[in-house]
Amino acid sequence: MKLRKERRSIFGTVFLALLLILFAVFMALPVVYMLSSSLKPPEEFFLFPPPIFPKSPTFDNFKDLGYSLSNAWIPFERYLFNSILLSVSSTLLYVAIASMAAYPLAKHQFPGKAAMNSVITLALMFTAAVLALPQYMILSLLGWIDTYLAILAPTLAGTMGVFLCVQFLETIPNSVLESGRMDGASEFRVWWSIVLPNIKPALFTMIIFQFQGAWNATGGGLIYTEALKTLPAAMTQIASAGIARAGVGSASAFILMIPPVLVLILSQSNVFETMAHSGIKD
Repeated sequence: MKLRKERRSIFGTVFLALLLILFAVFMALPVVYMLSSSLKPPEEFFLFPPPIFPKSPTFDNFKDLGYSLSNAWIPFERYLFNSILLSVSSTLLYVAIASMAAYPLAKHQFPGKAAMNSVITLALMFTAAVLALPQYMILSLLGWIDTYLAILAPTLAGTMGVFLCVQFLETIPNSVLESGRMDGASEFRVWWSIVLPNIKPALFTMIIFQFQGAWNATGGGLIYTEALKTLPAAMTQIASAGIARAGVGSASAFILMIPPVLVLILSQSNVFETMAHSGIKD
């Protein structure tokens, strides 16, 4: 019986490992294909069936992308500065606003609290395409069209972060917050010293998704001045010249993927660690 159980355990372990490897390969295929496409010469984009790996790999696509960016009217550094400025500011502001808004919604009582929570949950159902026209009208009335705020403001209006923080805040006992108030801590101090350390999984999760969304923001029809456009917008313009720029488009997509992946790698360990060790329950 013991030998049979050990055999079953080994078989289950091997099966689980193979299943995880299969899922990992399936999830890595788009990234591998993007990288291989960025190394393909133009003639290999017309082959059928399209090969996964290039037969004659070349870095000409990256060279063409660098040449196009270096000869643009606006320097490459300006596009990069716009993207970094908007991504970092959007991420920091969103984390602060979402956590501060979730604190009273989860741990205080006030008139209209239930209705506000319902509105936050309902707002999760609306997609960006549905909100595009109302957002443009509001930004136009505020005079923010063709400014940094046209890109920054919409990224701060998502309710997913508030909803996520509320769920984590509900796991913090009220007695812990009361002990901080009894020691003379203000509400801001309680939020900073007690609330934030206990909702680190939510904070790092928001950082990952918010940075990714802000980094990929192009401004669409909201930004007209070339000096205010972001790096994704510039690369999209360069790669939109048809099949002749397919390799350049793959190269630009691969480069734009690097910063969000780095943020994910740096943040996911904190997410897993704090989800395993943080949180106090009665």
